[in-house]
Amino acid sequence: MKRLIDFLSILKSNRALRRKLLFTAAIFLVYRLLAHVPVPAVDVAQLKAIFAGSQFLSLLNIFSGGTLSNFSVVAVGISPYITASIVMQLAAMAIPKLKEMQKEGEQGKEKVNQYTRLLSVPLAVFQSMSVLALLKTQNLLATSDPILFVSIVITLVAGSVLLMWLGELISLYGLGNGISMVLLAGILSQLPLAFGQLVSLITAEELVTLGVFLGVFLLVIGLIVFMTEAVRRVPIQYAKRVRGSRVYGGQMSFLPIRVNVAGVLPIIFAVSIMMLPPFLARVMVEASQPTLQTIGRQLTIWFIPTSPVYIVLYFVVVFLFTYFSALIFFNADDIATELKKSGAFVPGTRPGTPTKSFLEFVVTRITFAGATFLGFVAILPSLAQVLTNIQSLAIGGTGVLIVVSVILETAKQAESMVVEQNYEKYI
Repeated sequence: MKRLIDFLSILKSNRALRRKLLFTAAIFLVYRLLAHVPVPAVDVAQLKAIFAGSQFLSLLNIFSGGTLSNFSVVAVGISPYITASIVMQLAAMAIPKLKEMQKEGEQGKEKVNQYTRLLSVPLAVFQSMSVLALLKTQNLLATSDPILFVSIVITLVAGSVLLMWLGELISLYGLGNGISMVLLAGILSQLPLAFGQLVSLITAEELVTLGVFLGVFLLVIGLIVFMTEAVRRVPIQYAKRVRGSRVYGGQMSFLPIRVNVAGVLPIIFAVSIMMLPPFLARVMVEASQPTLQTIGRQLTIWFIPTSPVYIVLYFVVVFLFTYFSALIFFNADDIATELKKSGAFVPGTRPGTPTKSFLEFVVTRITFAGATFLGFVAILPSLAQVLTNIQSLAIGGTGVLIVVSVILETAKQAESMVVEQNYEKYI
C-alpha cells in the first residue's frame, strides 16, 4: 500500500509520467472499442453460448479480452506475435548470425523485432484459418463463399497486426512493455463481468465456500508477488587492480537471478498447446467415420478442465516449458563471458567455463521452484472448480499472475523513468 501511495504522489508531481499514463489509457480505449467491432457472417449469439458453457473457453476468452466470444476484428489477438517471439528465440540458438544480431545493440534488436513482426503475419493467417475451420465445424459460420472467407481471414490478420502496432506504441510513447500491457488490458476488462457472474451463481449454502475461496485467492496473490520478486543472489567478487598508488576493484557484489526467469510465457505457451486436443476432438466428432467420432468423444472427456488427464498434462507442459524457457532466456555463456571481461568472478569458481557451469547449475535448481509454482498457478482454476464445485471459476491464478507481473514490471519502469528524469536535471 505504501508503494502505491508513493507511486501516486510521484504521478501527481511528474508531468511526463502523467502524459505516458494518459497515452497508455487512450490506447486501452482504442483496443476496447476494436474488441466490440464484430466480424460479419458469424453467429455471435450462439458463439457466446458455447463460450459460456465451457470453462476452458471462458479462460481463453478472458485472455483475449472478450474478443473471442464477440468474434471481433481483433479476435486473434497478439498470440501470433508471442509465438513468433518464441520461434525467434529458438532460432537464435540454432542460427549464429541471428544470435550475433541480438548482441548488436539497439540496431540489432530492431532488426530482430522486424523479423518477428514479419513472421507473426503468416502465423496470424494460420491461426485465423484454424479458428474459422472450428467455427465451420460448429455451424457458426453463416457463409460458404470463399471470397467472404478470405476477406474474414484478412480482417482477422489485419486486426492482429493492428493490435501488435498498438502494443509497440505503448512501448514507445506509453508506460512501456506494450505487448504485456495489451494482455493486461484484456484481462482487466473481463474481471468485473467474471466476478459478477460468479456472485450471481452463488447460493446461500455456498457463501462459506466462497469466503474460503476468496481467502485462498488473496493468499495466491501474495504468493505470486513473492515469487515474481524472488531472486537468487549469486555473490560476485571484482579483482583488485593497482594503478599508481590507487587500488581499484576488490569490492563484492551480487548477480540477481530470478526464480521465475521465464515470467508468464510458459503458461501462455501451454494454453496454446492445450487448445489443440479439444480442437481436434471437435473436428473428429463432426467427422463421418465412427472411429474418428469415438476418438473425438474420448478426447473431449479427457480434456475437460476438471479431468485428471487434463490437470496432470497441463501441469507437466507448464513445468517442462518453464525449464526450457529458462535455458533460452538465461544465457549462462554470455553472462560468464561478460563477468570475465569485467574482471569479476564467483568466489570459489574459476572464470570462463566453470562459471558458466555453476550458473547453469544454480538456474536449474531454482527453476524447479519456479516451474512448480507456475504449474500450480496454471491448474488452480481446475482445482478450485473440483474442490468448490463452482462451475464459473474461469478466472484463476493464470490471469492474476499476468496482471500482478505486468503491474509490478510497469511500476518498476515508471520508477526508473522518474529517476532518469531527476538525473537529467543535473546534466
